[in-house]
Amino acid sequence: MINKIIGRLKEKAILKDVFNSPRPEFVAIYGRRRIGKTFLIHNYFANNNCIYFHMVGTQNSNMSIQLENFTKELSRLFYNEEPIQTPRSWREAFERLNKAIEITYKTRSQKVVIFFDELPWIATPKSSFLESLEYTWNRFWGDLPYIKLIICGSSASWIIKKIINNKGGLHNRVTKTIILRPFLLKETKEYLESIGCKYKYPQILDIYMAVGGVPFYLKEIKKGLSAMQNINNICFRPDGLLFHEFINIFNSLYNHAEEYIEIIRVMAKTRSGISRTELEKKCKLSNKGGTFTEKLKSLEDAGFILSFVPFQHIQRGIFYKVIDEYSLFYLHWIENKHKTLLKIEMDNNYWQDKYKTPAWYSWAGYAFEAVCYKHLYIIRKVLNIPNDSEASTWRYTPKNTTDNGTQIDLLFDRNDKAFTLCEIKYTEEPFVITKEYAKNLINKEDVFIKHNKTSKQIFIALISASGLKESVNSKSLINGLVTAEDLFN
Repeated sequence: MINKIIGRLKEKAILKDVFNSPRPEFVAIYGRRRIGKTFLIHNYFANNNCIYFHMVGTQNSNMSIQLENFTKELSRLFYNEEPIQTPRSWREAFERLNKAIEITYKTRSQKVVIFFDELPWIATPKSSFLESLEYTWNRFWGDLPYIKLIICGSSASWIIKKIINNKGGLHNRVTKTIILRPFLLKETKEYLESIGCKYKYPQILDIYMAVGGVPFYLKEIKKGLSAMQNINNICFRPDGLLFHEFINIFNSLYNHAEEYIEIIRVMAKTRSGISRTELEKKCKLSNKGGTFTEKLKSLEDAGFILSFVPFQHIQRGIFYKVIDEYSLFYLHWIENKHKTLLKIEMDNNYWQDKYKTPAWYSWAGYAFEAVCYKHLYIIRKVLNIPNDSEASTWRYTPKNTTDNGTQIDLLFDRNDKAFTLCEIKYTEEPFVITKEYAKNLINKEDVFIKHNKTSKQIFIALISASGLKESVNSKSLINGLVTAEDLFN
């Protein structure tokens, strides 16, 4: 069954170029678990006029089982599902596939799409899969313009290291790379509408802040239920998809999953980010399965965390923060509730009961910031900020009690002799700039100018989920406004 692909305009354009290319193509695609890699490739090519070979790797399976899976697909596509002998090695498997393609192409003259799905599970150590693929590509497929080879995997670090940055026979063989990210808000709205859930912006934002833009999670949303009811059912019931999903994500990606979870857990406790030095100090790791640097890079490649250098603080090194909405939600709400929630009846209203509590507002502010960091392009556009401006954060901690400290949620260092300092606020009603808050904004601007010794123009902007209530203070201080509704466009 062919399903409509929501969004993914850039990715579909790349796949179109690949299919129409007069040259052989080798495409590497990666993205976190459940993000829709298989859905994208299968639904794009299965409906095209081509010979489509699709093998799916299975986790924690030995080479003989993987070869059996290969043989079933070979039989299905080329031999009308007649039983054929399973090859004894990957070299033999590729020889059979190559021969079948050669014979079929002579009669059908169609382009051939070869899709190895979840390659890290197939190319296990000592299997010689990569060596066999390398030989086949360099000896045969790399010279055949009708061949379109696509490999994908959830382990971004594996795909990058073993395929994209391969230093052996596959060096520089990849012709296109696709990084599949979670949906943004606009795509999330389109997806929910495609499954019959026509929500207004605030409801969609509440869902997004809890589960992010992962299609596999969003498909659990049921029409006729509010955002809070859906979140309650999916996240806080023992049979809900996301009640245990967090552990499953990391177990599927890493051999020593508990160490990666520990990094995320420590990082999630600091809203403004944590330095590499402090992070390493707080994480008590045995350093199994790679260095600390490799672990951080792997988490960033997978889209769980973001690295950044705070403005004018190069000497403090790189900082990190969690930007994956579901990870933040799980660690803040679900993880410590597992034993308790398992005892609660299935019709509990746990999430509704937490609504508008101090803890809820604290989490919502953190989660909305993470959403904003993923929509920086839109924020720039709405505020008329040049695309080449650098986005960062800034924090000043006083060394004595007589000085004022401050923090700026988001700033843009612009090349047109200006800074835009952004306040990020999550409220359910239009934000009100009181006299006290106005003084705070003026103080932030003064402290920033003083400690950065800048003569650039300062603009103050507000990113508010529910907009801004117009007042004397708002007119005199706020130069630009971005609402949650803007982030959907």
